[in-house]
Amino acid sequence: MAESVVTRFAPSPTGFLHIGGARTALFNWLYARHTGGRMLLRIEDTDRQRSTPEATAAILDGLAWLGLDWDGEPISQFARASRHKDVAEELIARGEAYYCYCTPEEIEAMREKARADGRPPRYDGTWRDRDPGEAPAGVKPVVRIKAPAEGETVIRDRVQGDVRFPNKDLDDFIILRSDGTPTYMHAVVVDDHDMGVTHIIRGDDHLTNAARQAIIYRAMGWDLPAMAHIPLIHGPDGGKLSKRHGALGVDAYRAMGYLPAALRNYLARLGWSHGDDEVMTTEQMIEWFEIEDINKGAARFDFQKMEALNGVHMRQMDDDVLFELFVATLPHLEGGRAFLDKFDEKHRVQLRAALPGLKERAKTLVELMDGARFLVAERPLPVEEKAAELLDQDARVMLAALADEFAGLDTWTAGSTEAVVRAFAEKTGRKLGKVAQPLRAAVTGRTTSPGIFDVLAVLGREESLGRILDQATGA
Repeated sequence: MAESVVTRFAPSPTGFLHIGGARTALFNWLYARHTGGRMLLRIEDTDRQRSTPEATAAILDGLAWLGLDWDGEPISQFARASRHKDVAEELIARGEAYYCYCTPEEIEAMREKARADGRPPRYDGTWRDRDPGEAPAGVKPVVRIKAPAEGETVIRDRVQGDVRFPNKDLDDFIILRSDGTPTYMHAVVVDDHDMGVTHIIRGDDHLTNAARQAIIYRAMGWDLPAMAHIPLIHGPDGGKLSKRHGALGVDAYRAMGYLPAALRNYLARLGWSHGDDEVMTTEQMIEWFEIEDINKGAARFDFQKMEALNGVHMRQMDDDVLFELFVATLPHLEGGRAFLDKFDEKHRVQLRAALPGLKERAKTLVELMDGARFLVAERPLPVEEKAAELLDQDARVMLAALADEFAGLDTWTAGSTEAVVRAFAEKTGRKLGKVAQPLRAAVTGRTTSPGIFDVLAVLGREESLGRILDQATGA
C-alpha cells in the first residue's frame, strides 16, 4: 500500500500571513486534498524576540478565512526544543556531529583568512576530529554536524529537477547553539521527520537549506521527504513583490472585498496551471492539482486580473450564499462598519432583493457595498456630482409630474413602475433615457445602479416617492 501523503505549512509568527505564504499554504493544502492525505500546521516560533501570539492568531485567522483547514492541532516548534536537543546529542553519539569550542573571535579570524585566500568564509573544521578533552575552560560549545567534505549533495526536486550542491560549499554548520537551543536548520528536520511529513512544498528561497537539511536526514538514517521548491511571486514589473504590488496580509484582501474562493483560484494560477482554465472551483483545483504542473519561472502578481476574476466568482455565486458572505464580511470591509450601523432588517430584505442587479456591476464586496449605499442612505439623499448635473430645473419639474403619475398606482412593482415611466415618456415626447436617468439620480443619488425599476421595487412606494419629491422640491 502506498504511503499516505503528509504535507505541512510552517509559517513564522513574526507578522501577518502574507500573500506568498498563503499561496504556499494553498499548494500544500491542494496536494494533500488531491491525494487524500493530510496537511499539518507548524508554527515556527523559535525566534522568541520576534514571535508574538498576535501574529500566530493572525496567521490562523487568515488560513481559516481562506478556507485552508489543517489536520490536527497546530504544533509549536519552540515547545519541541528538548526533542531537538536529544537528536543533536544522538548525532554526537553516532559520530555524525561534534562539540565545537571555537570562540566568536576565532570564527571571525577563520573567515578573514578564508577571504584573504580567496575562499568562501566557511568554518574550517578545527574541532571536527579533536578530543573534547582539549576543550578550553569556561567555553560553552556549539554542536556542529559533520558535513561530507567531498562529492556533491543532490536534491531531486519535483519542480526544479535535480539540483546539485558541491559538498565543499556545505561546511560543518551549527545544529545546536551554545545555550542549548536548536538552529532553524536542525529544528525543521526533526519536526518534519517526527510529524511524518512526506512532501515538503515551499518557496525556492529554501533550496539551499534543502541541501544542508539532507545531511541531517542522512546522518540520522531517516528517509528524505519529496521536495518541491516553488518560485517566488514577483510584481507586475518583474521585480520582487512589494506592498505596492500586493505583498499584503490576507486580512487586507478581505478588507478590499475579495472572496476567499476567488483568492484561492487566483493564487493557484500564480505559478500553476491546468490547460487554459482560468476560472476554477476549489473542487476542480483539488481534482487537477499535481506538483509537476508548477512552473519553474516566477509568477507575476496582477491586481487587475485578480479583480476581474473576483467579479466572475461573484456573478457565478449563488445569491443566497453571496448575501450571507457579504453580511458576514461587512465588519472587515473598508467602510463596512459605518454601513453596518445603518443596516437594519428592512435593509437586509432590500439588499437581498437588489443583489442580482448589484453583483452584475461589482468586482469586489467593497464595490457591492458601494453600489448598495442608496439603500441605507437617509433623506434628503446625498447626490454625486455627475448625478446632480442631471437634476436641473427641467428635470425637477418633470419629476414632480412623474410623482403624480406614480401616486395613482394600485400595485408597486418593477413592472408597474416601468409601465408608468414608459407611458409618461411617450405622453411628454421624451426618450425613455431622458426620464429614467434623472429618476435614477433622484432615487439613488448616482448615475449607475441596478435597473431603475428594480431599484424602485426594492425601495418601495413610500421611500421612492419621498426621494423623488425631495429632488422635485429641492429639499
